[in-house]
Order: sequence, then C-alpha cells, then structure tokens
Amino acid sequence: MQEEMLSEDSRDFVTALASGLEVIQAFDHEHPRMTLSEVATRTGMNRAKARRFLLTLHALGYVRKQQRYFELAPRVLQLGYAFLSANNYRDVIQQHLEDITAETGESSSLGVLDGNDVIYVARSAAKHRLMAITLSVGTRLPAAHTSMGRMLLAQLSDTDLDHFLASVALESYTDKTVTDVSELRNQIIKARQQGYAISDQELDSGLRSIAVPVYDAKQHLMGAINISTNAARVDLDTLINVYLPVLQNKVAQVRAHIN
Repeated sequence: MQEEMLSEDSRDFVTALASGLEVIQAFDHEHPRMTLSEVATRTGMNRAKARRFLLTLHALGYVRKQQRYFELAPRVLQLGYAFLSANNYRDVIQQHLEDITAETGESSSLGVLDGNDVIYVARSAAKHRLMAITLSVGTRLPAAHTSMGRMLLAQLSDTDLDHFLASVALESYTDKTVTDVSELRNQIIKARQQGYAISDQELDSGLRSIAVPVYDAKQHLMGAINISTNAARVDLDTLINVYLPVLQNKVAQVRAHIN
C-alpha cells in the first residue's frame, strides 16, 4: 500500500519548496539548457516567478547561468547522492548487478517507482548500447512500458493500481507499445501472478527486458531488478528459461544479506 501523500491545499504544504523542485525537474535529456521563458513554459509559472526560483537556485549553486541560458550545476547530484547514501544496501545491490552482467553479458539495473515513472537507482551496463538514450542512475522511464515499472506496479494494492491506471497517459513509442488500459492492467496482473514482468520492444524497438521484485530480509520492497537485452540477439525463451533464473537467484541472495 502506498503511503498517504500531503495534499497541496494542506497548511503544511510548502508551495515555494515544491515550485523550486519543479524548476529543477524541468531540466532533462531533451531540455538540458533553457532560457527563462522556456523554464516558465515548462513549469507553467509566469516569468517573474520562474526568474526568482532560477536566481535562488543559482545563488545556492544548483543552477548555472550562461548569458540567456540556465542549466543544472553538478551540485544537483548531491540530492541524488543523499538518497543513495541513506540506503546502505546500494553497494550490495551494485555487486549483484555487476555479477549478473558478468554472467549474462547483459545490462542489469535496480529501479524504484516514483509516480508514473520508474527511476534507475543502480545500474551495471554491458558494453553494447541498447537504447537511443543513455541509461544511468537517475534516468526516469514510463513505468507502464518497462519491465521494472510493471513489476513494481504489480506490487501495488488494487486500489492504488486503479488510481495509477486512471491517471496515467499511455503514449505509443513503438508498434508494440500497449496503449489500451485494460490490456495494461492484464499485463500487470499477469506479472503479479507469475512473479516477473516482460517488456518486449514497447519502449524502444529491439529492447527486450525482464524484471523481478527484490525484497530485504524483512520483506520490505526495495525495488525491481531487470536484465535488458537486444531482441535480435536474445529470444523470449532464453529470457525466461535462462535469464529469469539468474535474476531469481540474485534476489534470493539479496533477501538473505540485507536486513
């Protein structure tokens, strides 16, 4: 069950903090550098408000300014590092991901659910590139169309899953992308029942992946671990009969070592 979130109209909700974080999140792979007007448009703020937040973030060292353009500064990485540092399991997980890559020759990642996205929090990359974009710690991808995302959605209660399905916008990325809500629900329920999820070229042509949930010794959900591969090189039978047992073995080891 998801934790209860504070509503934006609550007296305890700090609007200024939320707006500042929204400005930071406006920068991404497609928008690494933006003018004041572009930030205002991306965030839905007026120019004066966006300017105040940008200048404040600049003064704090989280944003750099070059003539008319703003971009994130390396100090932003400290925000992500704080999360990783607070979760002392990262080193253990990272070693297991690297073991998976060494054994299979494929990339392996740990992801957690954040709203409608799955966020990569640890990753072991194989030498071959799988997607047009570079996947790394901090990358966000739509949960509905990734194996890790679907596996994490499968861990939600029926009520929380209904809320997700009612609010998510299903975008088509390839001719294999599931864009029907009913079919997506079926895929998520299937993942819940069988204990693993597969995304077969739904997010990027040629990208095929399989994921399983990972728990600690106290049965707390830590996230989902996947193996990503090229569909032309690895068929579905290999994914299920060879790679799935590798994942299942690794999550069992994680559960035994992390309290």
